Amino acid sequence: MTIIKSIIFPFLVLLVWLLSACSASKPPKRPFEAYQPSPPPDYSLETSWSALPQKDDYADDIPLPLQNEAQTEPLVDVFFIHPTTFMGGLAWNADVNDIELNAKTDERAVKHQASIFNQSGRVFAPRYRQMSFGGFFTDDTTSEKKALMLAYSDVKRAFQYYLQVYNQGRPIIIATHSQGTVHGIRLIQEFFDGTNLQPQFVAAYLPGWPFTEETFSSIPVCESPEQTGCVTGWCSWKMGSLPKNYETFYQGAVVTNPISWKADDSLAPRSEHKGFVTSKYDKVIPNRLDAQGNDGILWVSKPFKFTPVKNLHVGDFNLFWVDVRENVALRVKKYLQQADLKSTKAD
Repeated sequence: MTIIKSIIFPFLVLLVWLLSACSASKPPKRPFEAYQPSPPPDYSLETSWSALPQKDDYADDIPLPLQNEAQTEPLVDVFFIHPTTFMGGLAWNADVNDIELNAKTDERAVKHQASIFNQSGRVFAPRYRQMSFGGFFTDDTTSEKKALMLAYSDVKRAFQYYLQVYNQGRPIIIATHSQGTVHGIRLIQEFFDGTNLQPQFVAAYLPGWPFTEETFSSIPVCESPEQTGCVTGWCSWKMGSLPKNYETFYQGAVVTNPISWKADDSLAPRSEHKGFVTSKYDKVIPNRLDAQGNDGILWVSKPFKFTPVKNLHVGDFNLFWVDVRENVALRVKKYLQQADLKSTKAD
């Protein structure tokens, strides 16, 4: 019984978080202009970052069973844009100096998502004035767009600071979830898609928000586990279910299967599922899930017999923690091999 609880508990913690978020999804009652946003973050300060290579932070966490992995000096960087952790209230956008909110962001999103990438890259995760969760449920679309624009303005400045101070020509992975993916898509369009920075683009992991193959003009969707210079994305739902807004929001979106890493509708069996990690980071649970693309959404078999929701959005990364981690390492290896080959030919 204790073993079963230790397996189920991490997912239920995330599930409770999702359900509580939905209950707090009321948008601000007054328009965006009626509020004074908090001051923008100063990215020269370490406190304006949830994760930096020189900081001791949750992005450094490694699950106990994986701590014997061979650790080498990462040769690529990961720019991680966290999902919504600000439930809102009166304000449209969060205050990056909110200590309680920052702790929630660090202990949930950064620990359970950004840490996936620490084997292969230096992780950079900026704090930003994220739009409130309720902003996604408003009829005031003008205010919603302005709140998202404010949030993106921070993400953009953080990335520009990263490029100026930290990057020094290193390859880059973009990793995002949910609201983070909204901003990540725009960041890739602006900084990588058909620009001089595109050769440094290793790949992007963009789950939690639908986008189509036409979203980027020069960057393709990843079709195989080793492909580089491409984007992946998926939105997780219980096998056989469809969202109420499926036809208007999800249908036709990119679906990368995070078990097979193919962008098709073939079933990836649980025998190939590498695993998710328990909340205490002391166990890895493999061979738990089947996954299959279905025209815009990723169908996932129930993680446990007791899975009371169809929307598995909160587990987009977590349910495939080891699968993503191993795939990142594979793409980085391939990218560096290709870079070495180009360098050799140039010489």
